[in-house]
Amino acid sequence: MSSLMVDYIMSLDGYGAAEGWPGWWGMEGPEYFAWLEEDGKNDWVTLMGATTYRVMSAFAERGEEGVDALTALNKVVFSSTLTAPLSWANTDLVTGDAVESVRKMKRGSRDLRTLGSLSLSRSLLKAGLVDRFRVVVFPVITGATGRDRIFDGYPDVKLDLIESRTLDGRSQVLDYKPTVLDGPPATGQQ
Repeated sequence: MSSLMVDYIMSLDGYGAAEGWPGWWGMEGPEYFAWLEEDGKNDWVTLMGATTYRVMSAFAERGEEGVDALTALNKVVFSSTLTAPLSWANTDLVTGDAVESVRKMKRGSRDLRTLGSLSLSRSLLKAGLVDRFRVVVFPVITGATGRDRIFDGYPDVKLDLIESRTLDGRSQVLDYKPTVLDGPPATGQQ
């Protein structure tokens, strides 16, 4: 059975994007790009929703640094608004129920990961399908311009740290095992 990882990049205050800020909040560096390249060698099937697909395929079309590795990966887009064929190489479109589709995909041997896709990731976590939860935290606060608050609408989730790493002396990669909770734990429980 394969595993599923939710994968986000975010500002310190939990936003996935911000008005007027460049990609990666202008904080990308050589270690970050090397890490992206190395991570891209994993045989992930990358899952995303329509909004993330539109943004990332446009980055790929423009030749944005750090996105080229994604082009070679197999990608699945869940959308009721896009139509096949999709223009980004190695991308399949699924118009049916994302949770049920991913449940079936997890029965296979290829590991899965999301890319952005807040609604998709939230629904997969709520369904109990997420095995790992990874965030790259960039050292910026975008309180005035931030958009796409990542964790709004999430259930309570306990995160056990698996691995952490600092890139370019500033960005943090945090890799967790998530446990969805019914609510806050009782006092004294962990």
